[in-house]
Amino acid sequence: MLVEDRVRAERKLAQVGYYRLSGFWYPCRRLRLDKNGQPVISPVNNKPERLDDFENGTSFNAIFELYLFDKKLRQLMLDAIERIEVHVRSVIANEIGYYDPLAYQNPNFINQTTRRQQQSWNNWLARQNEKVTQSKEDCINWHRQNNKAMPFWVVVEAWDFGTMSMYFGILKRSYQNKICKRLGISDPTVLKNWLQEINTLRNRCAHHTRIWNQCSNNPLPILEKEPYLANLKLDNDAKKKIYGLISVIWFLITKIGPNSKWIIKIADLIDSKPKLPGCFYKSMGFPNENGFPRDKFGLTPRETYSDIPLPLYYTCFEDL
Repeated sequence: MLVEDRVRAERKLAQVGYYRLSGFWYPCRRLRLDKNGQPVISPVNNKPERLDDFENGTSFNAIFELYLFDKKLRQLMLDAIERIEVHVRSVIANEIGYYDPLAYQNPNFINQTTRRQQQSWNNWLARQNEKVTQSKEDCINWHRQNNKAMPFWVVVEAWDFGTMSMYFGILKRSYQNKICKRLGISDPTVLKNWLQEINTLRNRCAHHTRIWNQCSNNPLPILEKEPYLANLKLDNDAKKKIYGLISVIWFLITKIGPNSKWIIKIADLIDSKPKLPGCFYKSMGFPNENGFPRDKFGLTPRETYSDIPLPLYYTCFEDL
């Protein structure tokens, strides 16, 4: 690895931590090859083994740029996930609370045909009650102090994404359909899986975990009859990586805020990914090494959008 400035490199390693940063240079390490020139597969994780030296073209500055790229990507993903979380919580509260303001305590809204589903309801209710008990939200404190029953649209303020996702997953199909209709989704099972995977992404982002080249074990299901998603032609690899998540998150964002410019900022950021050996767009699930497929999202070339400011928090990433 080329280290352009040893003093700066030592400072960055002290700031970030060797082990954390090593996850970003791992793809740049040379593969261990057998006598036939084929990668040696590790019996531990079933992945190619790596040597301790690096491919030509690896530099510390580019590695740290990749680290900052991932940080910016996490911030943009959290920006979109927040909009989805707030909106879906509101839809659930309105659609289910319409029938009973205290429906979140009512098992009649829950699918409990199996013992496992009954246990899921019990687990969720315990989690929900804990969230409300721990909440410091003013609206919840007011109801608590005045000994008032908390309606659905109040308790959702204590929910996190996981609580919301779990509740949708255990609802009876008829109520899931009502929520899906508000979101323009034809299949509740698809939304259930989307929310689960977005929640996993949300947790990774919130805990500052690398996301740019992470891979899920659960491919995202796709609404094949939805023209936008059908046009993307996502393969199984894309459905398990960040490109697939960007695609379904953008689908949801367009239902919530049709004038959102989020996808433009995502496209510009993706196209800024540092060039490093072993760090490919394919690792993010994209179909080729040409960067973000703007045409599939109805975007014109990047320079058209250069006047759209990035979020204010981007200014926090100056390397001092």
